[in-house]
Amino acid sequence: MTAPPPAGIAHDRLKWLLAAMGLVIAPHALQLPLWLIISVIACGGLRYLLSLRGDALPGRLTRLLAVITATGAIYVTYGTILGLDAGVALLSLMAGFKFLELRNARDALVILLLGYFLVATAFLFDQSLLSAAHAAAATWALTTLLITTQGASDASPVGAHARLAGTMLTQAIPIMVLLFALFPRIQGPLWGMPEDAYAAMTGLSDEMTPGAISNLSQSTDPAFRVEFTDGPPPRGQRYWRGPVLAAYDGQTWTQERTTGRNATEVRALSEPSRYVVTLEPHNQPWLLTLDVATSVDHTAEFDRAHQLRKSTPLRERIRYEARSALHYQLGRSLGDGERRRHLALPDDAHPQARELARRWRDEAGGDRDVVEQGLRHFASEPFSYTLQPPLLDDDSVDQFLFETRAGFCEHYASAFSVLMRAADIPARVVTGYLGGRMNPAGDYMIVRQSDAHAWVEVWLEGEGWVRVDPTAQVAPERVEHGLAEALPDGDPAPGGVTGGDGLVGSLSLRWDAMNAYWNRWVLAYGPTLQDNLMQRLSLGSWQRVVIALTATMALLLGALAALLLYRSRPRPPDPATRAWRTFRHRAARAGLRAPASEGPHTFARRAAAQWPDQAEVITTITTHYLRIRYGRHQTAADMTALRRAVRRFRPSRMSGDAPRAAAEPGAAGSHAG
Repeated sequence: MTAPPPAGIAHDRLKWLLAAMGLVIAPHALQLPLWLIISVIACGGLRYLLSLRGDALPGRLTRLLAVITATGAIYVTYGTILGLDAGVALLSLMAGFKFLELRNARDALVILLLGYFLVATAFLFDQSLLSAAHAAAATWALTTLLITTQGASDASPVGAHARLAGTMLTQAIPIMVLLFALFPRIQGPLWGMPEDAYAAMTGLSDEMTPGAISNLSQSTDPAFRVEFTDGPPPRGQRYWRGPVLAAYDGQTWTQERTTGRNATEVRALSEPSRYVVTLEPHNQPWLLTLDVATSVDHTAEFDRAHQLRKSTPLRERIRYEARSALHYQLGRSLGDGERRRHLALPDDAHPQARELARRWRDEAGGDRDVVEQGLRHFASEPFSYTLQPPLLDDDSVDQFLFETRAGFCEHYASAFSVLMRAADIPARVVTGYLGGRMNPAGDYMIVRQSDAHAWVEVWLEGEGWVRVDPTAQVAPERVEHGLAEALPDGDPAPGGVTGGDGLVGSLSLRWDAMNAYWNRWVLAYGPTLQDNLMQRLSLGSWQRVVIALTATMALLLGALAALLLYRSRPRPPDPATRAWRTFRHRAARAGLRAPASEGPHTFARRAAAQWPDQAEVITTITTHYLRIRYGRHQTAADMTALRRAVRRFRPSRMSGDAPRAAAEPGAAGSHAG
């Protein structure tokens, strides 16, 4: 059984509807499986073909079987029909299937409402400026089609509907800005599901194994952006401190649990550098600072390892100002318990590394000599720096030090820390970022995920925790010039690492600057920044916020209503129309009827026949009035002549009982020509 032929939606309107929904679903093509994209395109194409040929739509049973099959396919693909990815896939598929039962304006309305939801879900995957521009264009297209399919006549052009939709969206901007600023913000994505809302966030982990940072370095996503008050630090001092890893099980470095312990004392040996960080969300509790920070204006605390940590994972873009000393002393004393933890090694791990470290200890005169010996070892032996190191077996440190000798920064940091601990020197691994590139288009520094790095801190009596970077002995270009310059030939640098030169690079930096401003003023506007704004506006309580929001909304809506009333008011007549109305008013007072539908020529002939002595004046009035209203070459002299002729028109009262009601000024003047 088949449904009746399509009706109610004109073919040209269907084309615009298909185009609008194609624009809406386009960004989701990056997340949706190929079979689903093909299914949605097939639904739209089939509906267009049926409309073109005038054939019947698929029957209800056919559509039901298609929906059941497609829903099952989504379950097989994602393992669920709930959650972020599966939910968006199901919504996209239902929008495509809805075209197969599109017959009237009500069905079109359902499709358009699904389109609005799909526009909103695109922000769950990408909140960039480009995504916002696409959402604005898609919303404009949907609103245009909403006007087109929900009441406009088939004869009205789509262009007029597009202009009306643009006007409506423009009028909504002040209300949108108001709600954006004052409506209470919540932590994290509004539509995120608990299981997968933050799964796509990239960043440093709270543990490190061989290959972890090299994998992260393949990403060119921005980690954070920095604005310096007094200019950026030298390249060799751009170490951005993140997680500090002190616990070691022979393979993996993890963080120590230092909850409730006092922060390590920092003694600044140089004037602190001031800067503002715009940090991307990474679903971890730590913040990044230039090593080492002395103060931060954010609700975060330094722990015993001098990590800057929040109480909750960072799930929104934030901005904070910090101060860091480029020359410093970190810590004054090390307790016995801390010393034992920073010397701990598994009993049966790394025998060759232990033997090498003991030999250094026997030959050295002190801890500083052992550290220098370790650095000379990496500089003199045939070690290589690569993003594609060989796979390592169970004892990764011994195999790396004595066999493969090829690795990324985490290999060197891990091996050096093991060697120092084996030589009775407390050591730990620090992960973070090294480098950053200034963007002249925005006067800020971009630090990308590809700048991820690992180095070592060793404890030296009288000096505290001292930063040591063994990678710099093998690949000094990594510190001075960045990742791309340090990689050997044959190791491809991640895309975007070498960008910035030439026209393409310049345009890329300018686009990043635009996105930085977007991030700063829009995406970073979360609960923290909103609270700061509310305090500055003296709206610290939610009651005041509600009152302010209601009052401002009332003012905006009142202003919009006043504007619409002002624009819809009747326009005052022009001077020529006023003069013509005076002429007809005088004729009406003298008794000459003046129907509203009567034109100037007809009325002038009747007036001249009624008052022959005024015929010349009446002709002059009519001639100049018509020339002013409809002529192409009217002059100021015509208006002057019209006014003079009207003043000369003095008709005598007509005899008889001519109804004066029909000759009132309003009736007589209602026809302007």
